[in-house]
Amino acid sequence: MNTPTNITHTDVAFVGGGAYPQPGEISLSHNGVLFLDELPEFKRTVLEVMRQPLEDREVTISRAKFTVTYPSSFMLVASMNPSPGGYFNDPDAPVQSSPAEMQRYLSKVSGPLLDRIDIHIEVTPVPFEKLTEERLAEKSNVIRKRVTAARDIQTARFRESEKTHYNAQMSVKDIRKYCILDDASKELLKNAMERLNLSARAYDRILKVSRTIADLEGSAEITGTHIAEAIQYRSLDRDGWLG
Repeated sequence: MNTPTNITHTDVAFVGGGAYPQPGEISLSHNGVLFLDELPEFKRTVLEVMRQPLEDREVTISRAKFTVTYPSSFMLVASMNPSPGGYFNDPDAPVQSSPAEMQRYLSKVSGPLLDRIDIHIEVTPVPFEKLTEERLAEKSNVIRKRVTAARDIQTARFRESEKTHYNAQMSVKDIRKYCILDDASKELLKNAMERLNLSARAYDRILKVSRTIADLEGSAEITGTHIAEAIQYRSLDRDGWLG
């Protein structure tokens, strides 16, 4: 199920609750996708309630006489502009924001929440030439075959596990078992951790993503190339990202 939400959601509507607890959007998205558009426009308290469900994949609502636990294993997909005006360091933009304004806008989304998002991708404006070019991109059915093959690899990898079925669900123990790095890859990741001041949670995210990139290539081993690509998918962790 794909559940879009809007910025008027309350904490209860989002996480669930009430006098007679009902599931919220987080649980209604179980085994599906929860899409949040314009992420910084949501109330800070609404966003922060997602932190634990993203980690535990369940929501527990406690009342005086009883406790209810709802499943909440969902894929979070969110979009956001880099500034209130919607432009990022573009000298030709009709509306410009200073680095301070952009930083203030982005800070509406907390670091701990960003830490729990596996991939951050910066999408740049598409020039007219790209929009009008006739060269065809890779076909969806080809991509689907590659993704299906990667999921089959993961199904076989976790066939003996009751709780883990794909890479994103890996525990720390699983990461240590299935994300073995050679010395060069370790050094690359170490340098990135120190240079970008990444957290331990971001470290685990990078290893999970690199494992998936390797699976998509049909590689049994994680190489430096896979690690480097996974690091590039942490753009919001970069110091000086706003210039």
